Amino acid sequence: MHIQPMNQPYAPLSAALVAPVVTGVETVILDLPTIRPHKLSVATMNGQVLTLVRVHCSDGVTGIGECTTIGGLAYGGESPESMKTNIDTWFAPVMMGQDATRVQALMARIGKMVKDNRFAKSAVECALLDAQGKRLGLPVSELLGGRRRDRLPVAWTLASGDTARDIAEAERMLDLRRHNIFKLKIGARPLRDDIAHVAAIKAALGDRAAVRVDVNMAWSEGEAAFGMAALADAGCDLVEQPVASAAALSRLVRRFPVALMADESLTGPESAFEIARVQGADVFAVKLEQSGGAFNALRVAAIADAAGIGLYGGTMLEGAVGTVISAHAFATFANLQWGTELFGPLLLTEDILAGPLDYSDFELTVPGGPGLGLTLDEDRVAFFARDGIRKTISLPGKA
Repeated sequence: MHIQPMNQPYAPLSAALVAPVVTGVETVILDLPTIRPHKLSVATMNGQVLTLVRVHCSDGVTGIGECTTIGGLAYGGESPESMKTNIDTWFAPVMMGQDATRVQALMARIGKMVKDNRFAKSAVECALLDAQGKRLGLPVSELLGGRRRDRLPVAWTLASGDTARDIAEAERMLDLRRHNIFKLKIGARPLRDDIAHVAAIKAALGDRAAVRVDVNMAWSEGEAAFGMAALADAGCDLVEQPVASAAALSRLVRRFPVALMADESLTGPESAFEIARVQGADVFAVKLEQSGGAFNALRVAAIADAAGIGLYGGTMLEGAVGTVISAHAFATFANLQWGTELFGPLLLTEDILAGPLDYSDFELTVPGGPGLGLTLDEDRVAFFARDGIRKTISLPGKA
């Protein structure tokens, strides 16, 4: 056995013991077509724009992440274009040369140097977790505390705005055994028209499916009081964010025999605590991007559990990458009483993965491979890149 003499300096650590560091951060915007227009109270989406993030590390491992939003800036303060710009300009310099294995420490460093930008932070954290999972040979769900379930119930959103078309679409999903929970996007039309729309769809589906609605903050408190009572009578079992403020939510909650869910009001653990404190919701729609990443989403879920608030795995209509990091996080939740809405990839006509996700028997299978468990089809990524081979949708102000 060799003993280092006390009067000599210690030998340098083996290169194998030196933690890998971030050597590059790459972003690309993808323009992907959707199967139909997706109508919300704030915007109509005719395609989806994703920002794909790659984090390259000194050990040769590359992690992938994704950020997007619903309807660009119509929904919130970030857009795929701003996310790309801010990651390239502000995140990357803070990350370069930093230990890639200490994900939470690196995200805390980013948080000190970059304010807000929750959606962009979520994508970067996703890429770091994917890389670390690949490095260790573990699924991301194990890095987030341990998987409790391998499959997740998935709701489908009916958002064509046409009652007959929405009923036909729901019937088709039931026949395919793909979805038996349906959420309707309402709030853009007169209140009574929306109620009639929901009631007709629930009457057509009956007990074969659950029907829920998302108002995206479009109603006044008075409209919400009338609307929630009418929706309860129609057989709707959940109303998502009918009004904008947490205070108004707290005045509406438990007044009607229908669950009230907070969505846009939830912007991370602090807002979750405040809504729980004022008893402002029956259910939390947990979204990784709105929370600022998977670790923050877990904190939101813990607050909900402690307060006796139900949990629903929400979506920002992410593509495959953003959907799967959400699935890994939701798979660790102690409770997931209201299922998930992770249908984003099914809204797209094109896939950027080497193999499709498993949607079957009304559920999504959480991938079990290392990291996210995904492999990108690089040719298709290049094809749909905004500056690549093809543009698939028209951008605002452009032909």
